[in-house]
Amino acid sequence: MTVTPHWFLPTSGDSRTIVERFHANKSLGPAAQREPDIDYLAQVARAAESLGFEGVLTPTGTWCEDAWLVTAALLRETRKLKYLVAFRPGVLSPTLAAQMAASYQRISGGRLLLNIVTGGDSVEQRRFGDWHDHDQRYARTDEFLSILRGVWSGQPFDFDGDHLRVEGATLLAPPDPLPQVYFGGSSPAALPVAARHADVYLTWGEPPAQAADKIARVRELAAAQGRKVRFGIRLHTISRDTSEEAWAEAGRLLDALSPEQVEQAQRQLGASESVGQRRMVALHGGGLAKGVRGLEIHPGLWAGIGLVRGGAGTALVGSHAEVADLIEEYHALGFEEFVLSGYPHLEEAYWFGEGVRPELARRGLLGGTPTAQLRPERTVAAQ
Repeated sequence: MTVTPHWFLPTSGDSRTIVERFHANKSLGPAAQREPDIDYLAQVARAAESLGFEGVLTPTGTWCEDAWLVTAALLRETRKLKYLVAFRPGVLSPTLAAQMAASYQRISGGRLLLNIVTGGDSVEQRRFGDWHDHDQRYARTDEFLSILRGVWSGQPFDFDGDHLRVEGATLLAPPDPLPQVYFGGSSPAALPVAARHADVYLTWGEPPAQAADKIARVRELAAAQGRKVRFGIRLHTISRDTSEEAWAEAGRLLDALSPEQVEQAQRQLGASESVGQRRMVALHGGGLAKGVRGLEIHPGLWAGIGLVRGGAGTALVGSHAEVADLIEEYHALGFEEFVLSGYPHLEEAYWFGEGVRPELARRGLLGGTPTAQLRPERTVAAQ
């Protein structure tokens, strides 16, 4: 079992700070300094491919560009890079999603991965016309994924559930290969759905002991279904040539935040219905007063990003060898896939790809080698 690294496409814009329009409204601070235009996103995608990342996660939600459209536009910019497309079952027909996935696989040569995001914020869900409560959303996701896989079987498929109903659902041709399904969720309503349907259970970056407890539960539930599930973890990275440089960068990100920004963000994040989000909020204790090292919740695992960013709120911080140590620690628990990001995403991809990735390779944790760099993007981003 080796490590498979993925990167992230910042489709809400990118910045040298951790306040994003994706996760905060305008009153929390300046908008992204780099707009998410297709030329910039193409730089990030090409860099990820040249540095040996398997794929890139593309988020979903109000404050980012649509993941299906953006990644389809980027297919011609890359040759092998896979696109982990996030979408919400509550806003899309399962038969249409199956058809889109099949078309995507044909035009991309099999480079689609699917990230199922059930949604933990009723305000945003209602914005898209979804009035289900938290547990109903997971029940509907269960039905959605049953239909999705049924349609992919290649035979007309009927389904009559509490939330979804289809009759004779079918396709021109099933996707080949079938896209891997990545699924996250920490609540009692979420874990059985993951066990029944996920190829990869994806969790946000909690300390190793907490993450191990969660995946043990999913593994147990999947075994009861006669299934095996792989495991992935979503983290940010701040990796530098020395530990001191890495923590200095974390300190710079922290120093750029104001108490007002943190207070408002925490009010918003604390109101989330997502159990995973509440677990993220609980990690850091909520304030700037702890200082940069006071937010280190496990050796090398920093919770400072979660002060203002929803979703993944922790970062691996340290020298390249120290970051590799922590990845190896998670890997020993059963995590194979690491979905990573950093600020700004272009530069941090190079820090990780040129620093940590060779260290992982030396330890025998990586398969394959990076493709040749397509063009010197790093100097473009430094302007």
